[in-house]
Amino acid sequence: MSASDPTPAPQPSRLAGAAAQLGPGLITGAADDDPSGIATYSQAGAQFGYAMLWTMVFTLPLMAAIQMVSARIGFVTGRGLARNVARHAPRPVLVTVVGLLVIANTLNIAADLAAMAEALRLVFGGPAQAYAVALGLGSVGLQVALPYARYVRVLKWLTLALLAYVAVAFSVHVDWPRVAAQLVSPDLPGGHDTLLMLVAVFGTTISPYLFFWQAAQEVEERHASAGHGRSREAVRAHLRHIRVDTIVGMAFSNLVAFFIILSTAATLHASGITDIQTSAQAAEALRPLAGDATFLLFALGIVGTGLLAVPVLAGSAAYAVTEALGWRGSLDLKLADGQGRGFYGVLAAATLGGLVLCFTETDPVRELFWSAVLNGVVAVPIMATMMVLAGRREVMGEHVIGPWLKTLGWTATAVMTAVVGAMLATA
Repeated sequence: MSASDPTPAPQPSRLAGAAAQLGPGLITGAADDDPSGIATYSQAGAQFGYAMLWTMVFTLPLMAAIQMVSARIGFVTGRGLARNVARHAPRPVLVTVVGLLVIANTLNIAADLAAMAEALRLVFGGPAQAYAVALGLGSVGLQVALPYARYVRVLKWLTLALLAYVAVAFSVHVDWPRVAAQLVSPDLPGGHDTLLMLVAVFGTTISPYLFFWQAAQEVEERHASAGHGRSREAVRAHLRHIRVDTIVGMAFSNLVAFFIILSTAATLHASGITDIQTSAQAAEALRPLAGDATFLLFALGIVGTGLLAVPVLAGSAAYAVTEALGWRGSLDLKLADGQGRGFYGVLAAATLGGLVLCFTETDPVRELFWSAVLNGVVAVPIMATMMVLAGRREVMGEHVIGPWLKTLGWTATAVMTAVVGAMLATA
């Protein structure tokens, strides 16, 4: 090649190119495995062994479908879920749904910060409260300081923390033939405890804050790509991207949850430990059974997933409130702007509200329970509203959802309705 020839630009690897295509779906799926979710899945494995693994297979298509619906609504309409609900539902419904979402998210943030702080205390020592303050303030600071594009890259890297739970499963002895048998024909006892665990697993896997977050992120993606036009072909291409991104993200989420149940079933349940109520307690219980390396992986995974989930919980609350008030909500807003102060004010209030609860006498297990109850109750009307909106041409234009997505979405709504009904009946 002569000196005058231009040097060819380096081509990204196929893996790097594929990773670049993943965004809101991957982050949303990974955020579902937050420390409170880890506690639920750990308890499922400890209490019922391998018999709860089937739930991760069953919920995957339902979870992916409903998240795909929320993402499509956000991108096609250019508005988040709260703003769409405001346009098509009575004001009291909007206020009730957004209010319950903020309460549930604040409780969940408190439980997650407490679990992360306790995990750091177990690994490094020191006061858990100091870790909680640093984590809470650091989360708010990053969201205020970093613009959307850079912040998304940070969150993508944090999803790698979830691979710790895959590593845990391969560092302990697993009875794989029994795993296969329980997947096909789970040996679940009847009764109240089994029903409550099913409610907890379903409620943890399909949560309304994930709907609000992914729809809002698709609105951000739409604004970021405004220069590429909104032609029919461009929208259809992005909807195909949403399908791939969401399926990959939800599959990743449920795969990790599968391995959390698997590893705790193979260790805690096999050793007769059947009552695990927090993720940090699960990590500590693993140390004498599986060694320090497994304990360390589990504990640091709690911190990594919490760093990913707390911003999603606070961010979804901020998007919902600002959209309900008719303001613009975006991680690209500047703090000096009036709407930026409103958006980041809600975000900080949700995070700091959760942080304050870490210093009260509130039982973290009860925080998890009530946030799960609120998430389950709020999810039902939101899912039904989303399905109605996604099937209306006056909302979606020519991009209304097709028959297979409509069938899966309404099935997910029916299943969640039945789960919430069972929860209320056995409360």
